[in-house]
Amino acid sequence: MLRFRYIGSFEVEELSGLWGALHRHHTAIASHLEDLITSVEEGESWRRRRARYLEWLADPDTIAVVAEHDGVDAGYAMVTVREDQRGSWDRGERVAIVQTLSVHPDHAVAHIGGGLLDEVRRQLGAIGVRDLELPAVAGNAEAMRFYEEQGFRPFVTTMVSRIGAGPHD
Repeated sequence: MLRFRYIGSFEVEELSGLWGALHRHHTAIASHLEDLITSVEEGESWRRRRARYLEWLADPDTIAVVAEHDGVDAGYAMVTVREDQRGSWDRGERVAIVQTLSVHPDHAVAHIGGGLLDEVRRQLGAIGVRDLELPAVAGNAEAMRFYEEQGFRPFVTTMVSRIGAGPHD
């Protein structure tokens, strides 16, 4: 049985193990970016992410939801809401960003991740947000397929170049 539990800033430490699993996964799949992006060790990564979570959770529109499967924390989503930047597209007054979607490797991404995204969409719809976006690590084909199955489509691609390491040094 899948259940959802909303957490506040005083419970953020509960996410450290699930963040660690995601950090290890990202480090493994992004090896093609090592010349551009230096990975940090897991403890430092959690320290940085924890600080961001505490910042984001100061905003009452931030959603932090844990998925429990048979009484075990199986994944979580951290979602922020920002004002639309009113550029070339009409995306509504506010846009939500899935800052983190983590599913423990012992659980099915489609079941846990899909359940989390459904729950997040339900909450966002209730506060009038109509667009949901999320970043995905380049090269994570499995995640990209999952997100497309969940109704996401590519929108903006972020390119990275190390200063002093490009073809025009």
